[in-house]
Amino acid sequence: MKKFALALSALSFAIAAGPIDAAEISFAANTTGKNVEFLNKQLAIFEKETGNQVKLVTMPSSSSEQFSQYRLWLAAGNKDIDVYQTDVIWAPQLADQFIDLKEATKDVAGQFFPSIIASQTVNGRLVALPLFTDAPALFYRKDLLEKYGKQPPKTWDEMAATAKEVQDKERQAGQKDLWGYVFQGNSYEGLTCNALEWVKSSGGGQIVEPDGTISINNEKAAAALERAKGWIGTISPPGVLAYQEEESRGVWQTGNAVFMRNWPYAYSLGNGADSAVKGKFDVMTLPVAAAGDKPSSTLGGWNLAVSKYSEKQEAAIALVKFLASKDVQKARAIELSNLPTLTDLYDDKDVAAAQPFMPNWKPIFQDAVPRPSATAKVKYNEVSSKFWTAVHNTLSGSGSAAENLELLEADLTALKGDAW
Repeated sequence: MKKFALALSALSFAIAAGPIDAAEISFAANTTGKNVEFLNKQLAIFEKETGNQVKLVTMPSSSSEQFSQYRLWLAAGNKDIDVYQTDVIWAPQLADQFIDLKEATKDVAGQFFPSIIASQTVNGRLVALPLFTDAPALFYRKDLLEKYGKQPPKTWDEMAATAKEVQDKERQAGQKDLWGYVFQGNSYEGLTCNALEWVKSSGGGQIVEPDGTISINNEKAAAALERAKGWIGTISPPGVLAYQEEESRGVWQTGNAVFMRNWPYAYSLGNGADSAVKGKFDVMTLPVAAAGDKPSSTLGGWNLAVSKYSEKQEAAIALVKFLASKDVQKARAIELSNLPTLTDLYDDKDVAAAQPFMPNWKPIFQDAVPRPSATAKVKYNEVSSKFWTAVHNTLSGSGSAAENLELLEADLTALKGDAW
């Protein structure tokens, strides 16, 4: 009942401007973790209090597939979808298809982290309201590390060595399915996130720098990718080359991995009643290449945008403000371990009690490395696709990292042309 009350009080955001005519609106959202289950509960509350009806259109958990479908709908001027759940990197690419929320949210925008609001502002237009932010961490089996007298690793090499030793000893003891490390190695946006972290935490830059310089073809970046290539088949299953977030979590949550790289949503699920690792793990910042390097977690997060083709924009805005409100974000943090985009919730005692790791996550995402979407703008999706393809080729043994990065540099140079 407490969670219900939290979400219910959030309706002040949705109806602050007074009653609105009842409408039927459609909301496209992803299916990662328990997002749909949570949204259905919140939408029922919204519907009861406003009289509006909301149809939830579920999207693939792959952000790349989701983006492709959104782009098709929006390019066609689709009026069937009113509200879109959007990735943090899509704002520059889809800005012209969404309405400006600045005026409608001026009463609440100041409660959000300014940097996250800025990430969704394109040419002075607020194209999406932040729903939750994201930055991945290293999940580790504290019980297994304690069993073998190991400390949480600070470098990638320490992680690999610990993973291999624990994996081998546990297999000798009968845990034949245990692997040392799982991550997202499929050829999609998630691999861009993983590989950007390997490269950036090794001093290899961030693919394309803020000034537009294509920096990826360098020795430190190549070394980072070769290091990761060495994990395949040794501490990471060969099948990791097809893993996305949920496949990684599946291996981890059944107790078959020592380490996992994943987003905060996996924390609450890992401590669920049906989890084999409940109470047996902790999280920490991702490793670095060497002492002195800075940990690098890719900045993620999801937002809410209203289609400019929607014929029910007033009701759509009300839904966006409701779902991004403090009380719904608080419920989301407690139930799904999603990181809030509102500053006050990091000092909330209920959130800290339910998710003890969350207050410590604030510096992780504040220092997170952004993907170069703001620089590459409408060409970002092609930049990312070319990058993850080069990385996947390297991991799967199709060419060396140095060879693939040289080809990537040539491709990106051609894509850039005179300017991004």
